[in-house]
Amino acid sequence: MNINERGRRKVGEVVAARHLVSISGNQVAVPAPGALTHLQFRRFAGCPFCNLHLRSIANRYEEIRGLGILEVVVFHSAAEKLRNYNEPQPFPVIADPDRVLYKEFGVEPSLSAILSPRSWGPLLRGLALKTKPLGVDPGTGPLGLPADFLIDAQGRILALKYGEHAYDQWSVDELLAAANSASLS
Repeated sequence: MNINERGRRKVGEVVAARHLVSISGNQVAVPAPGALTHLQFRRFAGCPFCNLHLRSIANRYEEIRGLGILEVVVFHSAAEKLRNYNEPQPFPVIADPDRVLYKEFGVEPSLSAILSPRSWGPLLRGLALKTKPLGVDPGTGPLGLPADFLIDAQGRILALKYGEHAYDQWSVDELLAAANSASLS
């Protein structure tokens, strides 16, 4: 495993194959056989940043699938909280309240998650879309940072991004560009 001093993964590293269970109870193979996997780490159930971002993913989901990408979203909340706060999604949502996957992939919490001025505009847009109150779990807190990993069918990390604030993740266009770039190499 090529993990740097902060526990972060590197492009080219191979991740172990596994089966995760989505909040709907379905098994999800990561990496996806015969496809690319976009494994994205979000924050907590009811997170306004996450809900805003996941809307953009859901709105362009067919385009993402059309490039052969399995979208898998991980939250550091319990499955029950996620089912109560998140709208049903066309992609698997994984609960990781103990942050096992977060630790394995080097995805850390940080005060910069909510203090960065670059996150304030998306926060207001996300709050405007909220239909339920914020659902911060006492054990998980609001300081999580997002991260994105594009993984091939053999488990090799093709591209990655560790967010520097709460709304610092790949846009759909950046994900599609990473996938197109990976298919050219």
